[in-house]
This record gives sequence, structure tokens and C-alpha cells, in this order.
Amino acid sequence: MNATEQKRAQFAQADAVDVLAQLETSKTGLSQDQAEKRLAQYGTNTITQAEQTSQLKVFLKNFASLMAILLWVSGLIAILSGTLELGIAIWLVNIINGVFSFWQEYQAKKATNSLMAMLPTYTQVYRDGKLQQVNATDLVPGDIFALQAGNAVPVDARLLEATSLQVDQSALTGESVPESKTVRYEPGDGQFAETNLIYAGTTVGAGTALAVCYATGMQTEFGRIATLTQQQSKVRSPLELELDRLTKQISLIAIGIGIAFFIAAIFFVHYPIAKSFIFALGMIVAFIPEGLLPTVTLSLAHGVQRMAKKHALVKDLNSVETLGETTVICSDKTGTLTQNQMTVNHIWLAHRTYTVSGQGYVNNGHIEFNDQPVDFHDDPDLAVLLRVSALNNDTRVQQADGKSKILGTPTEAALIVLAEKAGFDLAKAEQETPRLKEFPFDSDRKRMCTIHQHDEHTLSACVKGSLSDLLPQCDTILENGKPRPLTAQDRKDIDEANSKYAAMGLRSLAVAYRQLPQAEDEEAQLAQMTIENTETQLTFVGLTVMADPPRPEIYDAVAKCHRANIKIIMVTGDSTLTAKSIAVKIGLTSDKARVVTGTELDAMSEAQLQEALRGEIIFARVAPEQKYKIVSTLQANGEIVASTGDGVNDAPALKKADIGVAMGVTGTDVAKDAADMILTDDNFASIVAAIEEGRAVYANLQKFLTYILSSNVPEATPSMLFLFSRGMIPLPMTIMQILTVDLGTDMLPALGLGSEPAEAGVMSQPPRPRDAHLLNRKVIIKAFAWYGLLTSVISSFAYFFVNWQNGWPKVALFASGNGYARATTMVLGSIVFFQIANALNCRTQNASVFKAGIFSNKRIWYGIVFEVCLLFVLTIVPLFQGLFNTTALAGADWLFLAAIPIPVFLIEEARKAFVRHRASKRA
Repeated sequence: MNATEQKRAQFAQADAVDVLAQLETSKTGLSQDQAEKRLAQYGTNTITQAEQTSQLKVFLKNFASLMAILLWVSGLIAILSGTLELGIAIWLVNIINGVFSFWQEYQAKKATNSLMAMLPTYTQVYRDGKLQQVNATDLVPGDIFALQAGNAVPVDARLLEATSLQVDQSALTGESVPESKTVRYEPGDGQFAETNLIYAGTTVGAGTALAVCYATGMQTEFGRIATLTQQQSKVRSPLELELDRLTKQISLIAIGIGIAFFIAAIFFVHYPIAKSFIFALGMIVAFIPEGLLPTVTLSLAHGVQRMAKKHALVKDLNSVETLGETTVICSDKTGTLTQNQMTVNHIWLAHRTYTVSGQGYVNNGHIEFNDQPVDFHDDPDLAVLLRVSALNNDTRVQQADGKSKILGTPTEAALIVLAEKAGFDLAKAEQETPRLKEFPFDSDRKRMCTIHQHDEHTLSACVKGSLSDLLPQCDTILENGKPRPLTAQDRKDIDEANSKYAAMGLRSLAVAYRQLPQAEDEEAQLAQMTIENTETQLTFVGLTVMADPPRPEIYDAVAKCHRANIKIIMVTGDSTLTAKSIAVKIGLTSDKARVVTGTELDAMSEAQLQEALRGEIIFARVAPEQKYKIVSTLQANGEIVASTGDGVNDAPALKKADIGVAMGVTGTDVAKDAADMILTDDNFASIVAAIEEGRAVYANLQKFLTYILSSNVPEATPSMLFLFSRGMIPLPMTIMQILTVDLGTDMLPALGLGSEPAEAGVMSQPPRPRDAHLLNRKVIIKAFAWYGLLTSVISSFAYFFVNWQNGWPKVALFASGNGYARATTMVLGSIVFFQIANALNCRTQNASVFKAGIFSNKRIWYGIVFEVCLLFVLTIVPLFQGLFNTTALAGADWLFLAAIPIPVFLIEEARKAFVRHRASKRA
């Protein structure tokens, strides 16, 4: 037993008087002076977040990547070698990249922080002997505070008084059924099950209580788990690792080619060392995609924005792409796969069974028999069941802004909604039969009893509870409006019906009543009524059968995951029958799936669990902290794991998972802080939509790489022509012109590719392997061997065509002057106009751009217009002509350039059509 468990046991098992003495307080609470001193001693009642990295460090990291360092060094050498303008241009690349990346990350973080902001919570606390409203952050050990239905429990505390108290501890335990709490100590079953202790982060579902605080802030169970979570280090995302690999690949290629050309320039062309270095630097610049980092950042940022519209808020940009790799989703059941709204769907009476239409906390449904609506006035047994279950109830359902809010427990709310669906007037019934006394629900007898004034001469005891505990107290059964003796066959029929519903994963609640003659002295009669002499000789009415219905959109979301080869594993605190029933119903698993309980999970070895996880499996009666073991083992099996959670005990698993997904509506702050993504609607379907976006982001990065690398080959070709001709062919393209393509004309269309939506069929493909890379064989062939080679041929043709117009080969190639400037300008223009077609072609993998909508991506067209305008400006402004070695072009030159994109675009459309045709024939 660790220190916190010892502390829990100490306060749970001690007498209330001893607890108050130990905490140096009394039932009238602390004085204000005592509270202030303790606040200074223990600190505020808050959960401390992990230390955040300073904004300065976050900003500077954007200038320290391998590619950034390479560019810093290249710029410095260029300046030292006398080409100041080239060095400044290269440095500006780095500054633009870094600022852009930082701004996008800052905006995403800002959006997350605004979502996580919480309004202050107040608690009713006794100070100076008076009940006062105090900010929950100011509570201290020894404070006496009051709670009622709907209140959040702000601290760990020992109960001093409790009336019909039920507490939702799902944030700690994952169990969706509220726990009954009393002042009497019982250890309970499982962790945090002590009946007289309540914990920070939980919620009062029903009843009232008075409690004394014994732990606040980071000393609570909530805070202890938060501390464990913050001590875990978050591993780098697959995208970060892949970008590092890609940067190293490209940098090594660029440096290797640069060194080779540096040596060749010295020995082939006999350039001096300084000039040879500038020549080699041009090759390095040509092969480095300077716009890679900002384009990746923007592509991820667009993914974040699209996900936010689909109720998924991503905290870290790199997590967007990781979603696309997900192979397994570990999902909660309640509220994620289901609606978190207990709903009565069957009613079992002695002579018939009814079904109930309409799901959730709404009153637009009916009670039906053989699919026909039934008026409860026509069935006296049904009328009694509705009356008893509605009167024996402490919960209310409120409608506000189109949403339902329950004050009480989900089970009782389902009974209230059942009465509304039937048209039962609860307010009138409460007025006609006022409640006189109550025997609250407790975990021993598992029943609740309320006593009402039935009429002038009769009292009525309304009882509901678990069938196994209520049925033995019954000796009659209601049939056709009248009680008759309860026979052995009746008991068998009731048990069989209950078992049938349990096998379907449904929960049954038994309803009974008893009528008692009213004595002349009503007050004395009520005083003499006890549980023992009241909850006996009951008349059994029937069963209300309920379930938390699946979300309507879950069926399609699960089907999408199966098509995409993504495995879904339900991890829930609910019963094995309920878990399996829901899993089979929504298509999560087949009926042959193995169900493993938390107890069985603890007994399994690592090897046994690894083997079990390879098959169909469901985890039920599992504590949230056991998710960590499941997630870790899945990762050991080589899976990319997304795990959902809302409670504080979920936080370690959320942080361990490749993608931690917290619930935005029901989730605790600790869970949200540990997660990579927050669902603003707590809906599993939003995870699937986010995975689809993640796959789109990765596809867009490959489209961008294909596009941006395509211009590297024609940028390098002029230098190769110069080198292989031993200097006889003057450089057809200058380094500043190469930078113009990489940072000026290519950048905006590339950014437009980063905002392409997911292509049709993206969720019909399996997750890509972990060893798959952005720069793969397909990208290299398409970028270098196809587009790159084709652009090189066209741009080289443009260079020699200009010289041919001026007498080449009889006349030597231009080496300077306006003719040379026109030739290099045409090379630059050829690359720019070829990239127009390339940008459109790269929008889709194999689908026709016409089907996607040729003008649907406005960002690409804005980029195309910008690059043409930029080229035009560079050719007519004298300052730019001197800097970039350009000159004005004739009308015929512009017509030649404008004709380039058309055949390039149509050839690619024909290739895509051929691929689609071949794929359809194979299918």
C-alpha cells in the first residue's frame, strides 16, 4: 500500500470526530484567518501544468534544423566570397521559413489555450460558522463544504452527512454508473470505491452532502495522477522524424553534388577556387527545396483548420500527419461510441412487452406495442409503472439551447424521459401524490423507496432497484390493474426476461409498489416506517429495460475504419455483456471477439497480451490506468495507436499513445493537457474524420515534394551543360534565378497544394507502413525522371532557340549582354510556365483534375497568377534586371511560354485516365 492509499484508508476508516480532530477543524468550519494561513501553507487548490517551453526557445528552434543550418552556412560563405546579394537572399529564406513556421504553431496553440480556458468554479463552504460561496481554488484542508446534484467535487474529502448521494467517478474509474456514497465506511470493490470518501474531479449526480476536505490541488488523487503524467516524456512524432530524414537525404544529395561540381569546375573548366565555390553553391541551392519547411507547416495548419471544422482540435501541428498513420484506435464506449444518454427501450409487464421509440433525452417518442403507439391510459399496469418510476425519482431533465441537461443520474433521467414520451404529467402527479418520506438507495439493498400520500386514506410506497434484490421482497404481481399472488412460474418468467435483456447488453431496473392504510396519526406512522417494515410484501409491476444507444453516425465511421484497415478496440469500465453487445451491434467486432476484464488483464503476461491483441478483443471492467498497459503493448506490436480518454486516470495512456484524444465536453483538464487532440463533440466519428484529414495531409506533402523537386533538375541542368562543355556553354541560369524559382514562383502554388482536400478513396486504403517515406521511389521517378527531365528538355530548348535566332551554331553562344540575358530569361520563364501545368497535375494522384474541379483550389490559381506577374516584373524593372540577369521579352517569347503548360497538362491527364482504366479492369 503506497502513501496515498494509506492516507485514503486512514481518513475512510477513522471515526468522523477523529477526522475533524486530525484536521484541526469542526463541523462549523474554519475561521477566515485559519483558512488564509492554510492557503499560504498548502497553496491554491489547482492542478499545476507541466513547465511550458519558453516562446523564445520555440521561436529559435525554427532556425536550427539541419536544412536551416545548411542555408546559414551557405549564405555566410557566399558573403565571404564576395556575392553579398546571394548571401543575403539565402539568409532571407531562412528568416521567412522560421517566422512562418513559428506563427502557424503559435496560432494553433493560441486556439487550444482559448478552448482550455475554464470559468472559475465556486463551492459552498463554512467559514466563520456561516455558509459562504468561495472560489474552489481557495479551499484548504479542514474546510467544511456542502454539495448538491450537479456540483463538481473540488477536493478529496470525507463525508460527514449524505442524503441519497450518488457520485459520478468516471473521470477516475471509467465506470459510467454513478457510485452510491454514505457516511458509513465500506471498502467497496475496486479503486476509489470507499463509500465515505469523495474525490476531486468527480461530479455529484444526485442527493446532498456535507464533507470535510483532507487534500487539495496536487495532493489529491487527481493531482497525483497529473504528476505522473507530466513526468512522462513525449516522443517525437513520425512526421518530425521523417522530415529530419528527408532533410538529411536532400542535404547530403545537394552537398555531394556541390562537392562533385566544385572539383569538376576546378579541374574541367579551370575555374579559380572562389569562382568554383560559387558555381558549386549554385548547385547546392538548386537541389535544396528552400520552401519545404514553410509549405509543410502550412499544409499541417490547413489540416488543423479543416479538422477544427469537424470538431477535432489538434494541439501540435505534427500530430495532424501522425493521424494518417493510425493502425489501431483504443476507444472508450460511453459518450464516444454511444450517446451517453441512458434510454429506456423496452418495458416488460406481466402480460405483455412494450418497445419505446425515440432515443436520447428527448420526448419525441412513443410507447409501442407491435409497432403501434399505445396510450398508457388504456393499460392500467403501464400507467402504474410510469407513475411509480417517475415519482420514485430525484432527477430532472432540463432543455436549454436545444440541448438536454440532467440534474441527477442518467438512469433516473431515462425514467423521466420515458414518462414524457408517454405523455405522463409528472408535475400533476407530484402535486396529487406528494412525497412524505424517502429511504435512499444504498449499495447494500440496491433499492430506493419513496412514500407518498396516495389519497385521503392510503399511503403508497414506490420502490425501484435491481431485480435480484427487489424481487425477493415481492409476494404479488400486478396484472390487468390488480395484484395477484406471485407464483414460481412468474418468478421464472421474470428471471428469463431479465437474462434475455442482459445477454443483449441492456440494463434492467425493477419497479414495485405497496399500498398502506393511513393511520390517524400520520406523523407517528411515518416515524415508525422503516426499510424493513416498508420494503416488504411488495407488488411487482415490471422491468424498465434501458441502454446507452450508439451514436447514429458511428456505424458509418466504424465501416470506414474497417475499409481503411484500422482496428478499433473498445476499452470500457462497463460490464462484459454491455461492452460486447454494443461492439457487435455497431460492427466493431464479430460475436466471436474475446472479452478481457481488468482482473484478467492484470494476470496476463506481456507475451499473452501481445498475442491476444492480434485478434478480435474487447476490454471491459477496465480501470483507466490499465489503458496504459494496453497502449504500450500495442506499440510493442508495431502499431500506431490513437487512444481516447476523458478522466484524469486516462492521462498517462493519452500521453503514451502516438495520438492521445481527449474529450472536450466531458474531459478533465488533465486529460486535455496530456492529449494531442481534443474532440469538441466527444464523438468517435470526429476521430475518423481527423484520420481522413491526416491521410490527406501526407498525400499533400508528397504532392508538394513532387512539384517542388521537379524544378530542381532543370535548375541543375544549366550547370551540368556548362560543366560538361568545359565552359563552352555559358551558364544558362544564374543562382539568383534559381532562388527566384524556389522562393518566388514555386512557393505559392506549392502552398496551394498543401490545402488540397482528401481524395476519394483515401479511406479505402490501408495505413501506410511505418517504414514508408515521403521521398519514395514513386516520388523520385515522377519528380526527377519524368517532370524534371521534361522541364530540362523544354528549358534547354528555349535557351538554344534564342541563340539559334541569333545565328548559333555559326555564331558563338551568348556569354554576356542583352542576348545572354534574354536566353537566361527564357530558361527561367520555361521553368515557371512548366510548373503551372505541374501544379495542376500534382493536385491529384490518379483522379482527373477536371473531376476534382479545375478551378476549385483557388490558392493554386492565386499562386499561378502571382508567379506570372512576378516573372513579368522581373523582366521589365531595371533594378531587378540587373540583379537577376533578366530582360524584357517579345510577344512571340510570351506566346512560346504560354503554350508550354497545355500539352504537359493534357499528357498527364491521359496518363491518369490510362491508370484508372487499367485499375477498373483489374477490379
